[in-house]
Amino acid sequence: MIVLVLLMTTVTLARFGLVDFVHDLTFAGRLTGAVLLVVSFTTLVGAAAVLDHCIRQSFPYSGLVALIGTFAALLTNAMLLVQTFKDGESAGYQALFSALTAGSAYAVFAVWRTSVVIPAPKRVAAAVIVSSVIAIANFGYQNLYQPNQRETRPIITLSMGKPVLSKDRTAFAVPVDITLHNHGDVGFYVLGTEFHAMGKQVPLSPKDRLRQQWRTDAEQWSKSSDFYPLSRREIHQPGELVEAKPWMPEGNWVESNDTFTTRVVVQLPMDTPYDQVAFYASAGLARKDRLVLQSPLNFVAYSWGREKVPGWMKKQQKGGLDSLIYRARVHENNAIDEHTRVPRLISVYWTFGTHGAKVQTSITRKGEENRIATQAESGEVSSRYGLVNLVTGPVERTLWDIKSRR
Repeated sequence: MIVLVLLMTTVTLARFGLVDFVHDLTFAGRLTGAVLLVVSFTTLVGAAAVLDHCIRQSFPYSGLVALIGTFAALLTNAMLLVQTFKDGESAGYQALFSALTAGSAYAVFAVWRTSVVIPAPKRVAAAVIVSSVIAIANFGYQNLYQPNQRETRPIITLSMGKPVLSKDRTAFAVPVDITLHNHGDVGFYVLGTEFHAMGKQVPLSPKDRLRQQWRTDAEQWSKSSDFYPLSRREIHQPGELVEAKPWMPEGNWVESNDTFTTRVVVQLPMDTPYDQVAFYASAGLARKDRLVLQSPLNFVAYSWGREKVPGWMKKQQKGGLDSLIYRARVHENNAIDEHTRVPRLISVYWTFGTHGAKVQTSITRKGEENRIATQAESGEVSSRYGLVNLVTGPVERTLWDIKSRR
């Protein structure tokens, strides 16, 4: 039984350790893989030592080696048991590590009862304690500290160029440069981007506006993403969508210390009724050290099409918002979570309507794409997988000087 427990531990740890050592997305994860490989070798040697200690006794220290091997198996299986119950969702792996932990505990007790001879017990105890502390520290860093380390966020900047009139002076174009700066030390997958321009009419009151009118304007702040100023003469009205488009291919990525720049051109007729134009840009990103995005990020449905879409999206459509849905499979950043957790899908919703556009992202279990997550669940998922939503704007420009050139 002891040999069986050690051999099963060897196979399991070697399987996880090799994948993490070769493919994990972080240095700490690869270090964990190396530790698992070392422990798997230790348990394999421990299994051989158990056979020698109980049968042949040809090696004088086989009992000590067997004790070290069983203790290493107990410590590692116990930590993996904690991990599978903390983050894992596979009942099979939870049962496996429960059995291996119990079996390892019995193995340590059984080997210890055989009156193992330990030369220089203080040195052996010190070595065991130091190695245990290192293993626990690595496990804690990988599973406790690292997921909560300081976040890194790229930034988006917008800059407008000089407006250009058409040859017949009946229209004009405003060039806008969009730049994504990633000054952090990790790369990001680009899940979705959007740029949109909003036209606004801002008539002026012939006399000072009353205090009650300011209060009415302030009441609108909780009902809209735009914050109209409390102005003595300006009468702000809801903006209207002039143009919206993606500005970077979905499923692409931006590496650490990298910059991506593109230019979009917004064209308007000279007799446009708008007094101002406001530009916005946003992007949904995911950290490349927290997940693996399985390409491609496929388009799957329109909210107005015949495909099955979430109920909340149908409600949005009745309110004037249409959406496009993109979806892809995501993988965990380490072998343990990849095997012990249910497969996940990432969904990207590109939404637009009369009063703007936006990009939303979510990661859900396969088969639960249409379920509405709670705010706590959404925060936990965003933290775990490094989801980042970047928004910049409004960057506004008056149009009076351009319209006056006609």
